[in-house]
Amino acid sequence: MGMLSDYHLHSDFSADSQEKPENQILQGIKLGLKHMCFTDHVDYDYPLDEIFEFDMEEYFNTLNALKEKYKDQIEVHIGVELGLQPHLQERYDRLLSSYPFDFVIGSSHVVKGFDPYYGEYYEGRTEYEAYHEYFEYVLENIMAFDNFDVYGHIDYVVRYGPNKNADYSYEKYSDIIDRILQKLIEKGKGIELNTAGFKYGLGHPNPTEKIIEKYRELGGKIITIGSDGHKTEHLGYDFEKVPNILKTSGFNYYNVFKNRKIETILLDS
Repeated sequence: MGMLSDYHLHSDFSADSQEKPENQILQGIKLGLKHMCFTDHVDYDYPLDEIFEFDMEEYFNTLNALKEKYKDQIEVHIGVELGLQPHLQERYDRLLSSYPFDFVIGSSHVVKGFDPYYGEYYEGRTEYEAYHEYFEYVLENIMAFDNFDVYGHIDYVVRYGPNKNADYSYEKYSDIIDRILQKLIEKGKGIELNTAGFKYGLGHPNPTEKIIEKYRELGGKIITIGSDGHKTEHLGYDFEKVPNILKTSGFNYYNVFKNRKIETILLDS
Protein backbone atom coordinates (compact mmCIF):
# COMPACT_ATOMS: atom_id res chain seq x y z
CA MET A 1 0.00 0.00 0.00
CA GLY A 2 2.87 2.39 0.64
CA MET A 3 1.99 5.72 2.20
CA LEU A 4 -1.34 6.42 0.53
CA SER A 5 -3.86 8.71 2.21
CA ASP A 6 -7.51 7.87 2.89
CA TYR A 7 -9.53 11.01 2.23
CA HIS A 8 -13.05 9.61 2.39
CA LEU A 9 -14.02 7.89 5.61
CA HIS A 10 -16.81 7.90 8.14
CA SER A 11 -17.33 7.44 11.85
CA ASP A 12 -20.30 7.31 14.19
CA PHE A 13 -20.90 10.99 13.54
CA SER A 14 -22.45 9.74 10.29
CA ALA A 15 -25.90 8.21 10.63
CA ASP A 16 -24.82 5.15 8.63
CA SER A 17 -21.75 4.27 10.72
CA GLN A 18 -21.24 2.98 14.24
CA GLU A 19 -17.43 3.16 14.19
CA LYS A 20 -15.64 5.29 16.77
CA PRO A 21 -13.24 7.82 15.22
CA GLU A 22 -10.39 6.58 17.40
CA ASN A 23 -10.82 3.06 16.03
CA GLN A 24 -10.48 4.42 12.49
CA ILE A 25 -7.32 6.29 13.44
CA LEU A 26 -5.75 3.23 15.07
CA GLN A 27 -6.52 1.22 11.95
CA GLY A 28 -4.98 3.94 9.79
CA ILE A 29 -1.80 3.78 11.86
CA LYS A 30 -1.78 -0.01 11.59
CA LEU A 31 -2.05 0.24 7.79
CA GLY A 32 0.79 2.76 7.60
CA LEU A 33 -1.29 5.60 6.19
CA LYS A 34 0.38 8.99 6.08
CA HIS A 35 -2.82 11.04 6.22
CA MET A 36 -6.47 10.35 6.87
CA CYS A 37 -9.43 12.69 6.66
CA PHE A 38 -12.81 12.20 8.29
CA THR A 39 -15.61 13.20 5.93
CA ASP A 40 -18.74 12.47 7.89
CA HIS A 41 -22.12 12.93 6.23
CA VAL A 42 -24.16 16.10 6.28
CA ASP A 43 -27.23 15.64 4.08
CA TYR A 44 -29.70 18.40 4.80
CA ASP A 45 -33.28 17.67 3.72
CA TYR A 46 -32.64 13.93 3.47
CA PRO A 47 -36.05 12.48 2.52
CA LEU A 48 -36.23 9.50 4.89
CA ASP A 49 -36.19 8.99 8.65
CA GLU A 50 -32.40 8.91 8.96
CA ILE A 51 -30.95 12.25 10.00
CA PHE A 52 -27.61 12.88 8.30
CA GLU A 53 -26.66 15.78 10.55
CA PHE A 54 -24.62 15.95 13.75
CA ASP A 55 -23.28 18.29 16.41
CA MET A 56 -20.48 20.10 14.60
CA GLU A 57 -18.92 21.49 17.78
CA GLU A 58 -18.63 17.98 19.20
CA TYR A 59 -17.22 16.75 15.88
CA PHE A 60 -14.40 19.28 15.88
CA ASN A 61 -13.70 18.90 19.61
CA THR A 62 -13.49 15.11 19.33
CA LEU A 63 -11.37 15.02 16.19
CA ASN A 64 -9.05 17.81 17.27
CA ALA A 65 -8.34 15.95 20.51
CA LEU A 66 -7.57 12.76 18.58
CA LYS A 67 -5.51 14.70 16.06
CA GLU A 68 -3.32 15.96 18.90
CA LYS A 69 -3.16 12.57 20.61
CA TYR A 70 -1.84 10.78 17.52
CA LYS A 71 0.06 13.62 15.86
CA ASP A 72 3.37 11.76 16.00
CA GLN A 73 1.92 8.71 14.23
CA ILE A 74 -0.46 10.00 11.57
CA GLU A 75 -1.86 13.27 10.22
CA VAL A 76 -5.58 13.48 10.96
CA HIS A 77 -7.64 16.00 9.05
CA ILE A 78 -11.23 17.12 9.44
CA GLY A 79 -13.50 17.20 6.44
CA VAL A 80 -17.13 16.72 5.55
CA GLU A 81 -19.17 15.04 2.83
CA LEU A 82 -22.07 17.24 1.77
CA GLY A 83 -25.11 15.67 0.15
CA LEU A 84 -25.79 18.32 -2.46
CA GLN A 85 -29.18 19.48 -3.67
CA PRO A 86 -29.40 22.76 -5.61
CA HIS A 87 -31.70 24.50 -3.12
CA LEU A 88 -29.19 23.91 -0.28
CA GLN A 89 -26.42 26.14 -1.61
CA GLU A 90 -26.80 29.00 0.87
CA ARG A 91 -27.27 26.67 3.84
CA TYR A 92 -24.09 24.76 3.05
CA ASP A 93 -22.17 27.96 2.47
CA ARG A 94 -23.13 29.09 5.98
CA LEU A 95 -21.94 25.79 7.42
CA LEU A 96 -18.60 25.92 5.62
CA SER A 97 -17.96 29.50 6.63
CA SER A 98 -18.57 28.63 10.29
CA TYR A 99 -16.00 25.84 10.76
CA PRO A 100 -12.36 25.35 9.70
CA PHE A 101 -12.70 22.27 7.51
CA ASP A 102 -9.61 20.86 5.83
CA PHE A 103 -11.51 19.27 2.97
CA VAL A 104 -15.00 19.17 1.46
CA ILE A 105 -16.49 16.42 -0.69
CA GLY A 106 -19.58 17.29 -2.69
CA SER A 107 -21.76 14.27 -3.42
CA SER A 108 -25.15 13.44 -4.89
CA HIS A 109 -27.11 11.09 -2.63
CA VAL A 110 -30.63 12.40 -3.23
CA VAL A 111 -32.21 12.92 -6.65
CA LYS A 112 -35.57 14.68 -6.70
CA GLY A 113 -36.49 13.34 -3.30
CA PHE A 114 -35.15 9.80 -3.76
CA ASP A 115 -31.89 8.16 -2.74
CA PRO A 116 -30.76 5.64 -5.40
CA TYR A 117 -29.72 3.41 -2.51
CA TYR A 118 -33.40 2.43 -2.29
CA GLY A 119 -35.33 0.48 -4.90
CA GLU A 120 -38.15 2.97 -5.36
CA TYR A 121 -35.80 5.27 -7.25
CA TYR A 122 -35.78 2.79 -10.13
CA GLU A 123 -39.49 2.00 -10.26
CA GLY A 124 -41.47 2.75 -13.41
CA ARG A 125 -38.54 3.32 -15.76
CA THR A 126 -35.55 1.66 -17.31
CA GLU A 127 -32.24 1.40 -15.57
CA TYR A 128 -30.72 3.59 -18.29
CA GLU A 129 -33.28 6.33 -17.61
CA ALA A 130 -32.63 6.16 -13.86
CA TYR A 131 -28.86 6.29 -14.27
CA HIS A 132 -29.00 9.10 -16.82
CA GLU A 133 -31.23 11.18 -14.56
CA TYR A 134 -28.75 10.65 -11.74
CA PHE A 135 -25.89 11.99 -13.88
CA GLU A 136 -28.01 14.94 -15.01
CA TYR A 137 -28.61 15.78 -11.35
CA VAL A 138 -24.88 15.57 -10.60
CA LEU A 139 -24.33 18.15 -13.32
CA GLU A 140 -27.11 20.33 -11.91
CA ASN A 141 -25.44 20.25 -8.49
CA ILE A 142 -22.04 21.15 -9.95
CA MET A 143 -23.64 24.09 -11.75
CA ALA A 144 -25.22 25.27 -8.49
CA PHE A 145 -22.27 24.81 -6.09
CA ASP A 146 -18.74 26.19 -5.98
CA ASN A 147 -17.83 25.49 -2.34
CA PHE A 148 -16.41 21.97 -2.49
CA ASP A 149 -12.99 20.50 -3.33
CA VAL A 150 -13.73 17.23 -5.09
CA TYR A 151 -16.89 15.49 -6.29
CA GLY A 152 -17.49 12.17 -4.58
CA HIS A 153 -18.22 8.82 -6.28
CA ILE A 154 -19.60 10.39 -9.46
CA ASP A 155 -21.23 7.10 -10.49
CA TYR A 156 -22.60 6.27 -7.02
CA VAL A 157 -25.88 5.17 -8.61
CA VAL A 158 -24.36 2.02 -10.15
CA ARG A 159 -23.68 0.56 -6.71
CA TYR A 160 -27.39 0.06 -6.16
CA GLY A 161 -29.17 -0.24 -9.53
CA PRO A 162 -31.18 -3.36 -10.41
CA ASN A 163 -28.21 -4.78 -12.34
CA LYS A 164 -25.52 -2.68 -10.66
CA ASN A 165 -22.85 -2.14 -13.33
CA ALA A 166 -23.59 -5.19 -15.51
CA ASP A 167 -24.95 -2.97 -18.31
CA TYR A 168 -23.06 0.18 -17.36
CA SER A 169 -20.06 1.75 -19.04
CA TYR A 170 -18.57 5.19 -19.46
CA GLU A 171 -19.28 5.01 -23.19
CA LYS A 172 -23.00 4.42 -22.64
CA TYR A 173 -23.32 7.68 -20.68
CA SER A 174 -20.41 9.64 -22.13
CA ASP A 175 -22.65 12.48 -23.33
CA ILE A 176 -23.55 13.55 -19.81
CA ILE A 177 -20.41 12.31 -18.03
CA ASP A 178 -18.17 14.40 -20.30
CA ARG A 179 -20.23 17.48 -19.46
CA ILE A 180 -19.82 16.71 -15.76
CA LEU A 181 -16.06 16.36 -16.08
CA GLN A 182 -15.73 19.49 -18.21
CA LYS A 183 -17.69 21.56 -15.70
CA LEU A 184 -15.59 20.25 -12.79
CA ILE A 185 -12.41 21.14 -14.66
CA GLU A 186 -13.77 24.57 -15.58
CA LYS A 187 -14.45 25.23 -11.89
CA GLY A 188 -11.05 23.91 -10.80
CA LYS A 189 -12.56 20.99 -8.91
CA GLY A 190 -11.28 17.47 -8.49
CA ILE A 191 -12.61 13.95 -8.44
CA GLU A 192 -11.84 11.06 -6.14
CA LEU A 193 -10.72 7.52 -6.72
CA ASN A 194 -13.20 5.81 -4.39
CA THR A 195 -12.30 2.17 -3.82
CA ALA A 196 -15.69 1.22 -2.35
CA GLY A 197 -16.71 0.01 -5.80
CA PHE A 198 -14.48 -2.99 -5.19
CA LYS A 199 -16.11 -3.54 -1.80
CA TYR A 200 -19.54 -3.51 -3.47
CA GLY A 201 -18.44 -6.18 -5.94
CA LEU A 202 -18.35 -3.95 -9.01
CA GLY A 203 -14.79 -4.88 -9.93
CA HIS A 204 -14.01 -1.18 -10.45
CA PRO A 205 -13.66 1.95 -8.34
CA ASN A 206 -16.19 4.78 -8.29
CA PRO A 207 -15.93 6.36 -10.73
CA THR A 208 -14.63 3.74 -13.13
CA GLU A 209 -11.11 3.80 -14.51
CA LYS A 210 -12.45 5.08 -17.85
CA ILE A 211 -13.95 8.15 -16.20
CA ILE A 212 -10.74 8.86 -14.30
CA GLU A 213 -8.79 8.56 -17.56
CA LYS A 214 -11.25 10.87 -19.33
CA TYR A 215 -11.02 13.47 -16.56
CA ARG A 216 -7.25 13.51 -16.99
CA GLU A 217 -7.49 13.55 -20.79
CA LEU A 218 -9.77 16.60 -20.64
CA GLY A 219 -7.27 18.44 -18.45
CA GLY A 220 -8.32 17.47 -14.95
CA LYS A 221 -5.53 17.74 -12.38
CA ILE A 222 -6.99 17.11 -8.91
CA ILE A 223 -7.55 13.61 -7.54
CA THR A 224 -7.89 12.27 -4.01
CA ILE A 225 -8.06 8.69 -2.77
CA GLY A 226 -10.79 7.39 -0.48
CA SER A 227 -12.12 4.09 0.78
CA ASP A 228 -15.55 5.47 1.75
CA GLY A 229 -14.99 3.33 4.83
CA HIS A 230 -17.74 3.11 7.44
CA LYS A 231 -15.99 0.36 9.45
CA THR A 232 -12.36 -0.20 10.38
CA GLU A 233 -12.09 -3.16 8.01
CA HIS A 234 -13.00 -0.88 5.11
CA LEU A 235 -10.24 1.66 5.74
CA GLY A 236 -7.74 1.64 2.88
CA TYR A 237 -9.85 -0.97 1.08
CA ASP A 238 -7.99 -2.41 -1.94
CA PHE A 239 -5.54 0.49 -1.89
CA GLU A 240 -2.91 -1.81 -3.37
CA LYS A 241 -4.77 -1.33 -6.68
CA VAL A 242 -4.63 2.45 -6.52
CA PRO A 243 -1.10 3.25 -7.81
CA ASN A 244 -1.62 1.27 -11.02
CA ILE A 245 -5.03 2.81 -11.65
CA LEU A 246 -3.61 6.30 -11.16
CA LYS A 247 -0.58 5.71 -13.36
CA THR A 248 -2.64 4.10 -16.13
CA SER A 249 -4.95 7.12 -16.00
CA GLY A 250 -2.04 9.54 -16.40
CA PHE A 251 -1.44 10.51 -12.76
CA ASN A 252 1.92 10.05 -11.08
CA TYR A 253 0.59 11.71 -7.93
CA TYR A 254 -2.47 12.16 -5.76
CA ASN A 255 -3.71 15.09 -3.71
CA VAL A 256 -4.52 15.85 -0.09
CA PHE A 257 -6.06 18.99 1.41
CA LYS A 258 -5.24 20.93 4.57
CA ASN A 259 -7.18 24.06 5.49
CA ARG A 260 -8.84 23.75 2.04
CA LYS A 261 -5.41 24.11 0.42
CA ILE A 262 -4.27 21.45 -2.01
CA GLU A 263 -1.02 19.50 -1.68
CA THR A 264 0.47 17.07 -4.19
CA ILE A 265 2.12 13.80 -3.21
CA LEU A 266 4.12 11.85 -5.79
CA LEU A 267 3.30 8.17 -5.92
CA ASP A 268 6.89 7.13 -5.49
CA SER A 269 7.64 9.53 -2.64
